[in-house]
Amino acid sequence: MTATSTHVDLAHAPFRFVISLLALSGLLLFGHGAFIHAKAMLAQVLLERAFAETVATGHATKPWSWADTTPVARIAVPRLHASAIALAGSSGQALAFGPGHVELTPDAGERGVAVYAAHRDTHFRFLRDIRIGDEIDVTRSDGQTFRYLADATAVVRFDASGIDPEASGHQLVLSTCWPFDALVSGPKRYILHATMIGANS
Repeated sequence: MTATSTHVDLAHAPFRFVISLLALSGLLLFGHGAFIHAKAMLAQVLLERAFAETVATGHATKPWSWADTTPVARIAVPRLHASAIALAGSSGQALAFGPGHVELTPDAGERGVAVYAAHRDTHFRFLRDIRIGDEIDVTRSDGQTFRYLADATAVVRFDASGIDPEASGHQLVLSTCWPFDALVSGPKRYILHATMIGANS
């Protein structure tokens, strides 16, 4: 190897290092994203089993031994063939595994506004595809199913949603972060509102 070729190789060394570093960073980010989605999918399988057992036995069943929450409802959109098991509470830990039933809001089927929240890139990804007029079915842990009709959407600040849990009627709100394709969390929330149209025991 000549002195000239050695000089060229050394000149390109920092460039190659940067390219390698970027490639490694990309792989790590992809792996992290894949892990989050895999965890979400596995969690829903375990939650489905726990929810089915809860409905069958009438006793709240934890999805895994160390869980500090239990499944309380199944939210389904028949047209989209989409569903998710919701957990009691909307803490960060609960939302890592499924939609959360927001504290101090009534259960689905009860008078007022039942509110469920979830992440836009996993459990409530299907919210972007719901249309006004779509049916949303919520099955509670007691086996009762309540049918709702999607009738409005809004984008609001997380601290100015305007939702009154004690409002009249039997209403449902599904909430997630906005915009759907953002890479980081922001202050805005996408709100899907629905009104109850029936129930099946």
